[in-house]
Amino acid sequence: MYDLRYLRDNLDNLRTQLGPRGADVPWDNLRELITQRRALTSQVEQLRSELKKGSEEVATLKRHAQPADTAMTAMKAVGERIKAIENELRGVEESLTDLNLHIPNLPHVSVPAGKDADSNKEVRRWSAPPAFTAPAKSHWELGEALGILDFDRAAKIAGARFAVLTGAGARLERALINYMLDLHTTQHGYREVLPPLLVNHASMTATGQLPKFEEDLFHLRDENYFLIPTAEVPITNLHRDEIIPETALPVRYTAYTPCFRREAGSYGKDTKGLIRLHQFNKVELVIFAKPDESYEELERLTRHAEAVLQGLELHYRVVTLCTSDIGFSAAKTYDIEVWLPSQNHYREISSCSNFEGFQARRGSIRYKSVAGKKDAKTEFVHTLNGSGLAVGRTLVAILENYQQPDGSITIPTVLRPYMGGLAQIRTE
Repeated sequence: MYDLRYLRDNLDNLRTQLGPRGADVPWDNLRELITQRRALTSQVEQLRSELKKGSEEVATLKRHAQPADTAMTAMKAVGERIKAIENELRGVEESLTDLNLHIPNLPHVSVPAGKDADSNKEVRRWSAPPAFTAPAKSHWELGEALGILDFDRAAKIAGARFAVLTGAGARLERALINYMLDLHTTQHGYREVLPPLLVNHASMTATGQLPKFEEDLFHLRDENYFLIPTAEVPITNLHRDEIIPETALPVRYTAYTPCFRREAGSYGKDTKGLIRLHQFNKVELVIFAKPDESYEELERLTRHAEAVLQGLELHYRVVTLCTSDIGFSAAKTYDIEVWLPSQNHYREISSCSNFEGFQARRGSIRYKSVAGKKDAKTEFVHTLNGSGLAVGRTLVAILENYQQPDGSITIPTVLRPYMGGLAQIRTE
């Protein structure tokens, strides 16, 4: 979301900078509304000036005991005219705000230009893929054979794109959640939060899910609540409409939550297995930072997400997303992609993004410097978030990378204390 004055003064430049990223923005309508708003605002100001002068004239007439009815009638007409124009102005501003909410964030200058994911730039890799003597099995083949994954019963209970984990599978998911939370809270300095899973319209709007992506959300029929698509939404909104002291920044939070997505635009993609479900677990990292420190925080945040995969000894790579592949609200994004042997391909397991002031403007999240600055002003914080990690996809990576010739799964060493010492998952 952009300041209206900035839109007025920089509309053409903004359109050029966004390029294809802003292809869905109705720029002509936006320009017309900005022009209307300026004209109506000018009319209101002029009429208010007339009203003030007329009021003074009426007061003068009354002081001199002269007839004031004509002047009072004229002033009443001016007041009614002001009211009518203000109503029109409110309508224009509401339309302008709605269009403003559909304009994506400007990419950072370091983001590579590109038309699709082929233009993403690999930054680094860690470790190497495991070697197998036979073709690697998919995680759903392994999980179903071991009796720890059940998609048929999930479909009976709920429908497509759901899964039931049982026995060691359920315990492994829980172990991953606890391992990630312990790592981020005890070694990386995050404060754990357990937020609501239902949020209101304002919360979804602040983080950029609404109004543009409403079709991807689960919306309660009889209440104006949404199931969260990620813990980013409730955690970012912890400080909506607040001013954070500069001395408190950066603020770092982590949260485990179930997440819910309709995946409205993803039918036909990853229909088997755990990669793309309507309900999944995720550990999220959210940071509030000063603008001059936010890109340093982005690098740190990404390293924290990588540390989870390094502890699990899973091969991965980090890529910088190009201008056409970053999300609507992001200024810059690193995707961490884990290696999946059955697909002979890397798959996203975390997106780490700096939104700069984009979400903060939508949610009115500010900070105020307090260290001896007499003319200190409140400014918008920069918000960042990343998965640390998507739990289901991490489980997928473990099943596939740690599979053994006999179909068993070796448990990564760091998870064994969370699994009661269990070193392998075998057929149940």
